[in-house]
Amino acid sequence: MKKLAPNETPQRLKALRAAMLKHKLQGYLVPRQDEFQGEYVAAYADRLKWLSGFSGSWGVAIVATRKAAIFVDGRYTVQVREQVDSNLFTPQHLINEPPADWIAKNFKTGDHIGFDPWLMTMAEARRLGASCAKQGVKLLPVVQNLIDNIWHDQPARPASPIEAHPLRHAGTSSADKCTMIVAELKQRRADAIILADPASVAWSLNLRSSDVPHTPFALCYAVVEKSGKATLFADAKRLSPKLKAEFGKAVAVEQPEKLAATLAALGKAKVTVLLDPALTPEHFRIVLEKAGAKIVEAADPCIMPKARKSKAEQKGARDAQIRDGAALCNFLCWLHSEGPKGKLSEGATAEKLHAFRRQSSLLRDLSFESISAAGPNAALPHYHAKGNGSRLKLNQIYLIDSGGQYPDGTTDVTRTVIIGKPSAEMRDRFTRVLKGMITLSLARFPEGTTGAHLDTLARSALWQGGFDFDHGTGHGVGSYLSVHEGPARISKTGNVALQSGMILSNEPGYYKPGHYGIRIENLLLVSPPEKIKGGDRPMLGFETLTWAPIDRNLIDTHLLTRAELQWLDAYHAKVEKLLSPLVSAETVSWLREACSPFEKTSV
Repeated sequence: MKKLAPNETPQRLKALRAAMLKHKLQGYLVPRQDEFQGEYVAAYADRLKWLSGFSGSWGVAIVATRKAAIFVDGRYTVQVREQVDSNLFTPQHLINEPPADWIAKNFKTGDHIGFDPWLMTMAEARRLGASCAKQGVKLLPVVQNLIDNIWHDQPARPASPIEAHPLRHAGTSSADKCTMIVAELKQRRADAIILADPASVAWSLNLRSSDVPHTPFALCYAVVEKSGKATLFADAKRLSPKLKAEFGKAVAVEQPEKLAATLAALGKAKVTVLLDPALTPEHFRIVLEKAGAKIVEAADPCIMPKARKSKAEQKGARDAQIRDGAALCNFLCWLHSEGPKGKLSEGATAEKLHAFRRQSSLLRDLSFESISAAGPNAALPHYHAKGNGSRLKLNQIYLIDSGGQYPDGTTDVTRTVIIGKPSAEMRDRFTRVLKGMITLSLARFPEGTTGAHLDTLARSALWQGGFDFDHGTGHGVGSYLSVHEGPARISKTGNVALQSGMILSNEPGYYKPGHYGIRIENLLLVSPPEKIKGGDRPMLGFETLTWAPIDRNLIDTHLLTRAELQWLDAYHAKVEKLLSPLVSAETVSWLREACSPFEKTSV
């Protein structure tokens, strides 16, 4: 994305500061997130981009009367400087100088900083409010968003059709899911819960939509009461006839504007409402408490069962991965032929993979914007090409991280290949990353094991050589929902125990700035605990879901143990067996070579 036109940002800042003055504010927060706190936002909610020009997936600006700063994490330190006028917004690293520190330096006792309570969770508002209070600064909720007041051509809110998610894919009826939620309410002695996360609404009521890119849910809230009554706040015109029929009398549908009256009624009745402080907008807490309701804070009861995939969701994941693997193999075969010619760009190459995926009539969307990176661009883990991007050059590494959304599952896979011939260094680093990926795939572990416990397995071979990577090893993946799903993850900070049925990515990497980057990613399903022969305690393990060849030309077999070679040969044998019936004749021939064994004796 280009910077805003030279006159646009100053004019927009001036208009915002005029609105701040009217509200007697010395500062105002403009986060990237919307009322639903999701990874992707609809066009109407991209207020940070409108104001500053920054298009990354996370960021927040603080506008003071004479200064402004924009805070981003490590993914966007380069991008923010390319997109934002640094004379108007000072770029800040979220960790090195967090917002609270900047506020302490740039505001004085008695100052008021306004924020939209829809755009900040209860937990975020509490933390930042406490930090401000230490400086004598007050964090003040402002009912009407100040950006909305000055954004005169703001896009309309999305109104995509809302469809039923079939029971054959979900595996559990919405009635049974609501019964589970009611049981949690009773245990917490709560009378109702507001489901503030659209993913929880989609999961609990078995519905899907397309209000935001790449994540098939509707931007709406739901309320479930201990009586079992569920209310979805969405325009009834959006609901498909099939979904209306499935809801019947079990789920009421109210216009979004009726939510305010519902909250007021809950408060007037003096009921106890369960809210997840990590997901719920601060607005709900303010309104409910003002109306007289009692708040009990607890985790959204949908989070864990949503992460533990049903048998139907597990089957759907297997089917989707095979379908997606066939598209990826057709692409890799094409790339093997066309890449060395020097005519391909990063953008065109990503679009070619998308075209192969579209050959399946079941593809609904990509699961995220593909990361198509050649040479030194691959050293940026979250790189996105501008326009067509760079060309794929001979003897350079090319990395493609991509995925698809299918009605039966969500995919996410990364493959790194060499265009031409690799250097010895490239093969060494690639093989160390591969060793980590294999080691994690083979892991057995007791119940209660967290992602932090397992993260070391994916890094050990890199550490032995003096290398590491600065992102997590794996994230949770939804079932035709978000490709980045909590609460479990495999990382140094992953503190949630892995449970049977969870799907997580396994994606160690290595990045040499200015030269190349490597990442190999498969999805894993946590398998049920089983006894190990000779052992006395059952162990969980992983089932590999992703099927696509790993580039043989980048592997130094001398660095692999016999067990690792056997795993690799067995994996490739299964790739060829599963995918050969689904790919083109040309790809079948290529696949035979790409999956040929390193050891004739491997199993």
